[in-house]
Amino acid sequence: MVPECRVPPARPAWLPELLAPAGDWDCVRAAVENGADAIYFGLELFNARMRARNFTVEELPALMEWLHLRGVRGYVTFNTLVFEPELPQAEALLRAMMVAGVDAVVVQDVGVARLVRMLSPDFPMHASTQMTITSAAGVDLARELGCQLVVLARECSIPEIRRIQETQARHPAGRPLPLEVFVHGALCVAYSGQCLTSESLGQRSANRGECAQACRLPYGLVADDRPVPLGDRQYLLSPQDLMGLELLPELIRAGVASLKIEGRLKSPEYVANVTRAYRQALDRLAAMARTPEELPPVWNVDPETRYGLEMAFSRGLYTGWLRGIDNQALVHGRFGKKRGVYLGEVVRVENGSVILAAVGPVRPGDGVVFDAGHPEVEEEGGRVHAVEPVGRDGSDVARLRLRFGHGTIRWARVRPGQKVWKTSDPALERSWRRSFEGDQPRYCRPVIMRVRGQAGAPMELCVTDEQGRSVTVRSALRLEPARDRPLTPEVLQEQLGRLGGTPFYLAGLECALEGSVLLPFRELNRLRREAVAQLERLRKEPPRWTVRAEPVTGPRTRDEVSADGPAPAPGVPAGPALTVLVRSMEQLDAALNWGAETIYCDFENPKQYPAAVERVRRINAGRSRPATIWVAGPRICKPGEEWILRQLAASRADGFLVRNADQLYHFHGQRCVGDATLNVANHLAAAFFLERFGVERVTASYDLDADQLEALVRALPPGRVEVTLHQHMPMFHMEHCVFCAFLSQGHDYRDCGRPCEKHRVQLRDRVGALHPVKADAGCRNTVFNARAQTGAEYAGRLIRAGVRHFRIEFVEEPGDEVVRTLSRYAALLRGEIDGETLWRELRLVHQLGVTRGTLRRG
Repeated sequence: MVPECRVPPARPAWLPELLAPAGDWDCVRAAVENGADAIYFGLELFNARMRARNFTVEELPALMEWLHLRGVRGYVTFNTLVFEPELPQAEALLRAMMVAGVDAVVVQDVGVARLVRMLSPDFPMHASTQMTITSAAGVDLARELGCQLVVLARECSIPEIRRIQETQARHPAGRPLPLEVFVHGALCVAYSGQCLTSESLGQRSANRGECAQACRLPYGLVADDRPVPLGDRQYLLSPQDLMGLELLPELIRAGVASLKIEGRLKSPEYVANVTRAYRQALDRLAAMARTPEELPPVWNVDPETRYGLEMAFSRGLYTGWLRGIDNQALVHGRFGKKRGVYLGEVVRVENGSVILAAVGPVRPGDGVVFDAGHPEVEEEGGRVHAVEPVGRDGSDVARLRLRFGHGTIRWARVRPGQKVWKTSDPALERSWRRSFEGDQPRYCRPVIMRVRGQAGAPMELCVTDEQGRSVTVRSALRLEPARDRPLTPEVLQEQLGRLGGTPFYLAGLECALEGSVLLPFRELNRLRREAVAQLERLRKEPPRWTVRAEPVTGPRTRDEVSADGPAPAPGVPAGPALTVLVRSMEQLDAALNWGAETIYCDFENPKQYPAAVERVRRINAGRSRPATIWVAGPRICKPGEEWILRQLAASRADGFLVRNADQLYHFHGQRCVGDATLNVANHLAAAFFLERFGVERVTASYDLDADQLEALVRALPPGRVEVTLHQHMPMFHMEHCVFCAFLSQGHDYRDCGRPCEKHRVQLRDRVGALHPVKADAGCRNTVFNARAQTGAEYAGRLIRAGVRHFRIEFVEEPGDEVVRTLSRYAALLRGEIDGETLWRELRLVHQLGVTRGTLRRG
């Protein structure tokens, strides 16, 4: 039996694209058969979900043919950093995409974006959310790189999206770049592209698709050296999952061009259910309004849809940051894994069964779990065998007895008061799977048919699809005058509309036959089949992108680097020099007294910068070799935060440690150093910042090990790459504020009482390490690794490669430790001690020890 074809309604131009995830072929079918306009997927390399099954390069042509036949676009996620030795491999992969007819590539790495444009002037490119774009300046940067669409950071609210759109509308380049936002799925607590947690703790970089999900683990909160009692709230960094379904009218009015569903690691059933929910909502909105302004102000999610979304995957559903910041609501802290639908509380346990105060639906066969408040340990749960009503016990809440298979539940571990969650609904899961099983198309695309002809001539059938492609076929037999049963529009509609088993449905028929004529039905059927076959072949043809024939990457000699790379930096020291990053006035004084010559100030409050600059100027008056002071801004800049840039400028510092697009544009023409937040991993990325913005040098990405770092340094003139040799790695960088969420009753900075100004806060992990938490001027939090790391053993090798600036970063170290650390690293650079000796010394003087860091793999 041929499955019924689901027919989409006509859609207005203002309706956003619906973009669904696909980790494998089943997910592709699940997305397409449930109404996705486009899918995004990864190949076996360079994608941010390396744990997904992904696709091979060999599969790519067939996959794109199948998608284009079904009227669906396919975007390849190339959204990781690419190291210098990998550039030829990246080039080969990009060429394969272009030849296969991929509709767009989604990139994180600025160097990869440049590589795309070196290879092709017209291959579509999207800026990944891994680019951490939160402002109009970020969009401008993506435009300069040649992107055609920008995926905004998940932390952008709808008002901020509107402001970005408004600023774009005034851009001299003209038409604003389309914006894409995530509307459903897991939320990363850290900014994508700025999370170094997995790299810091286990050398599994999120910027390389190997996130270990440390945000989903339990943490303790320590304020001013005392544990903060939080009860059952242990998952302090695990946000609820995003659900933006109720905000679709607002997102459409904000001008969002594409709505993205997260989930390349999720099941095909999840993809099917979530895609269908958003497809149905979008189509209903399209049917009720001619313009976005006519859409209803509020869009309510019906209980059945919400139930399905919770069952598909849910850690709790919330609107994320789309409505703005609410730190209390974003992270409930009670669990960090899938729960599903809340069923109620255990009233009592008796006779191998449980009495439930039920607030949710439960049936035999459903899977449930008993929540004892400790989700980090194995929990009791199983399939329900029987459900029996037992009355209400004087309560408005129904009481149900749930029975389970013998031996499946250890009843001694189940207690009254425990919460019960439904984690599986087999009947619902079967219905999701039926929506995409088999080879027959279920979600069909419209075609228009036109017939014309006259007696004595062949009949002509023209078929046009929704994308404007047309084919025309002619009958082998001539039309004859009809004495009875002529080809009326109704007859033609009946015969030509038999499109079962194809990805089409007949949306309209124009009949231009002259007089009363007929043609045998077998010939009509042959015409229809031939036209459909031709149209299918036409739809499968890949788009033709311009591709440069000559290779553009490969090993480069020093002479080639000098000839075609950025110019050598002015004033590069002949030998290695230390730069120092401090985060307090005490550390600044210590660095100055020690004799530091290049100091970066990274204070939480930029209003302190003028005083810091003045202090350096005063000390310089008595020094033969004056120190330069550079000030750093926050890692993130959002609309409305331009005051921070003005504060930095007003400090009259010698230069700026720039961390994002806003700072690159604002301080262009002044002395600047690019920080590690720019994610420079190859010479193409480095050259962009060095040449386009004139930064004196760039700080290498913290994702590089020693071999990769050396390859990057050798691909650039000496002195153009700064290396952080000693630091507490900044792990999580979050819009979420731990101070507000767990040390106040407020929702954001307006009503939290600013506990960040009163308390010193740390997160205690499962092994007892205390990771410092700092808040910046935008109320964003950074969690620093408790243990410092050193690359001291690689200093000599990097000096020989061409590194001239080595950075030492401090977080909470007292002044005497700053002096001691700087003295020992200065001795290292002078050759008085070796790297291993310094590492062993540092291990002895640091309470938690010092790791060898991410430069050392394995």
